[in-house]
Amino acid sequence: MFTSQNFTTFARTMKSKAKILVVDDNKGIRAALEMLLPRFFAQVEMLSSPKSLLSTIRELQPDVVLLDMNFQTSINTGNEGLYWLSEIKQFAPNIEVVLFTAYGDIQLAVEGMKRGAFDFIVKPWDNNKLIETLTLAYQQKLKRTGKKSPTSSPITNGQSPKMHWGTSPAMTTIRKQLEKVATTDASILITGENGTGKDVLANEIHRLSARAAQPMVCVDAGAITETLFESELFGHVKGAFTDAHADHVGKFEQANGGTLFLDEIGNIPLHLQAKLLRVLQNRAIVRVGDTKEIPIDIRLICATNRDIPQMVQDGTFREDLYYRINTMHLQLPPLRQRQDEILPLAERFMQTYAERYHRSVNALAPEAQQALLAHTWSGNIRELNNCIEKAVILSEGDTLTLADLQLPLPSNTPYPIGGTPSNSQYPTADSETVETLEAVEERAIRNAMAQHDGNLSLVAKALNISRPTLYAKLKKYGI
Repeated sequence: MFTSQNFTTFARTMKSKAKILVVDDNKGIRAALEMLLPRFFAQVEMLSSPKSLLSTIRELQPDVVLLDMNFQTSINTGNEGLYWLSEIKQFAPNIEVVLFTAYGDIQLAVEGMKRGAFDFIVKPWDNNKLIETLTLAYQQKLKRTGKKSPTSSPITNGQSPKMHWGTSPAMTTIRKQLEKVATTDASILITGENGTGKDVLANEIHRLSARAAQPMVCVDAGAITETLFESELFGHVKGAFTDAHADHVGKFEQANGGTLFLDEIGNIPLHLQAKLLRVLQNRAIVRVGDTKEIPIDIRLICATNRDIPQMVQDGTFREDLYYRINTMHLQLPPLRQRQDEILPLAERFMQTYAERYHRSVNALAPEAQQALLAHTWSGNIRELNNCIEKAVILSEGDTLTLADLQLPLPSNTPYPIGGTPSNSQYPTADSETVETLEAVEERAIRNAMAQHDGNLSLVAKALNISRPTLYAKLKKYGI
C-alpha cells in the first residue's frame, strides 16, 4: 500500500493507461483537474453536465468516472449524484465510479458506496489521495473485467453469515439445544429483539440439518400484502387473476425438500393465519386458480420479535397455529447481554467491509474497543454491523479509531475524539458535573481550530480524526 507522500511520484513514473471521465459543473474544478490528471492517466475527458453522460460513456468507454454529487446551484442534496450513479451502473456495470463531494454530502457519499460507487473524494481534495483513489479504481476495474462478470449477483437462498457463538450462558444453552434439534424436522420458533441475528440462527439450523443440500427459502411474511399472500406463498396458475400471465411457483413449492423460513410471522393478519395453518396441517398447497393439491415436504422455521403468547391471549394470533410452529422455541438474547461477542463481531464486520470497500483497516484502537463495549446497542447486531460499515468507509489508515465510529458515549465515560479516558483535561465520572459527549466534542474542535488558526489538516491531525469526519463535525456544530 502506497503512502500519500510517495504515491504521486510513483504514479508519475508509471503513467496509467486508464481513461478517466470527469463530470463536474464547476469550471474552476474542471480546469484544475485538466492540469493534474493527464500527468497520471492516458486519457482524461471533461463533462460540465451529466445530460450527455451516457452517450459519452458509450463513445469514450471510460474505465473510471469521477462524478460530482450536485449539478444545480438551487439543489444541493446530492440526490443527483446518486441518480446518475445508478444510471451508470445500469448502463455500464463494469465502470468504476468515484464520487466527488463537498463535506456536507459525506453521508450521501457513504450511501453511494453502498449502491456501488468505488470510493469518494471530498472537496477541497488532496492530489495524492485523488490520484491514488482513481488508480485503485482502475485496478479494480481491470480485476473485474479480467474475470467473468455477471450482470447481477443476487444472494441465493441459504447464503448467510455463519453463526458466531458467544460464551454467555444464554448462548451456550441455545447452542446445546440447537445441536439436538437441528438434525430433526421439528418446527422451530425463534424470538428476540430486532437485529439479534434470528435469520443467521435460522440459516445455522438449516446448515446443520439433513436438508442442508436442499434450498432454504426465506420469506418476510409481514411484508407480503394481503392481496398477494396466497399467490406468494402457494403460487398461482396462468389466468388466475389480472396480470397472472404465467404460472407462478410459490415459496412453499420452492422450498420443497428443504427449509422454509418465515420471518416476522407475528405480523400476519389473523384471517390469513387460517390459510397458513391449513397448509401446515395438510402438508399440501393449492395454487390460486387451481384445484389440484400439490404435496409439500418442508422443514419450517419461523421468527418474530413479538410476544406471540400475549398475542394469543389478546386474540390476535391463532393458538392452534402457535402450537404448530412452536415445537421448539429458541429465544435469542439482545447484544447487550452478549458482551463477549461485541468485539469479535466488530472485527468480523471490519474485515468484511475493508475488503468490500478497498480499505486497509485491520485493527480497532483501544479507545474504539472501549466505546463499542460501553454502547447499549439498542439495534443489536444490525446496529453494530451498520456502525462498523460506516466507520470502515470513513476510515483513513489501518486502524479504526473512536472518531471513525462516531458513537455517543455514556455520560460516565466522556473523553475527547481521538483521545483516551485518562486525558485529564476532560471531566471524569467522579466530576460533580459531567458534560455531554457533544459538548466535550464541540469544545475540543473549537480549541483545536483556534490553536491551529483554522488549518483543517492540522486540526484533523491534532484530534486524530480524518478530514471527512472533521468536515461533518464542523457542519454539525456550525463552526
